[in-house]
Amino acid sequence: MSTATYGDFRVALRRAGFALVRSRRDKVLPTGEILPVQLSHQYGRDVPTRLFHQMLHQARVTQAKFFELLRQG
Repeated sequence: MSTATYGDFRVALRRAGFALVRSRRDKVLPTGEILPVQLSHQYGRDVPTRLFHQMLHQARVTQAKFFELLRQG
């Protein structure tokens, strides 16, 4: 698996429609449900693999979709 940084995660979530709320990114679904994803301020550091998958799960984003969002730049 390619490694991702916390900065990469911020970019991908922003492109997926998440909005920054303090130190986390939230997305409001059409049902009104809010998906919060907590992020570290360590932009250039790699996200540990287990935490990476937990954050993807919180955001309801697949790994393939995550890397697709990063390539959109």
